[in-house]
Amino acid sequence: MKKSISSLLLLLMTVVLSAQVAPAEKQALLDFYHSTHGDQWNQSWDITMPVTDWQGVTVENNTVTGLSLLFNNISGTLPESLGKLKNLRILELSFNRISGELPASLGNLDHLEMLAFNGNELSGNIPETLGKLKDLKQLHLSSNYLTGTLPGSLKYLKNLEVFNVFDNKLSGELPSEMSQLTNLKEVMIAENNFSNTEHFSVILMSNTAKLDFNDTGIVPAAKSVIAIETSDDNE
Repeated sequence: MKKSISSLLLLLMTVVLSAQVAPAEKQALLDFYHSTHGDQWNQSWDITMPVTDWQGVTVENNTVTGLSLLFNNISGTLPESLGKLKNLRILELSFNRISGELPASLGNLDHLEMLAFNGNELSGNIPETLGKLKDLKQLHLSSNYLTGTLPGSLKYLKNLEVFNVFDNKLSGELPSEMSQLTNLKEVMIAENNFSNTEHFSVILMSNTAKLDFNDTGIVPAAKSVIAIETSDDNE
């Protein structure tokens, strides 16, 4: 009987341990919860429960690989500790009310494939550190209040397929270094204050992309590609 009870306890301990994530990752999620007023979210977390039960959090092999909380009434600012979610592949927080600046620590998310903050209230510059995200395929930052110029470090995002900064307050020239991003399929840059959108076809031509200008630029017949949106308003 004692042997059976011991075996059962061991099994229960194994199940509990298998559902845990590293303390640093759990703390990063808690920092995010408190910094963004988690108790006011549409779908909040019961932080007394295991991380695997938290809405929008994906856990694989005891590590957090996804954080997806669209349309969830999230406000406040993003904590630097988000950069401790080292195995995160998806960070999707679009259509909330997140304000402040993008933390430079996001550049520490080595395995990130999708970074999405569309439709928030973010301000400040796009961090240079985003150029460290070598696995990034989709970057969505549309409809915020981002300012400054695009960082030259974007040239290191060799796997980038979607680049969306539509409807911000970005300015300056589009970095010529972006011509090295040969995997781009969609680029959305309209409703900003870029000064050289008429040259965008030269800057971003690739073998896989299709250029689709609103009112500016010429689409070379030899190229086949998918949607690059620009604007000549420069407001």
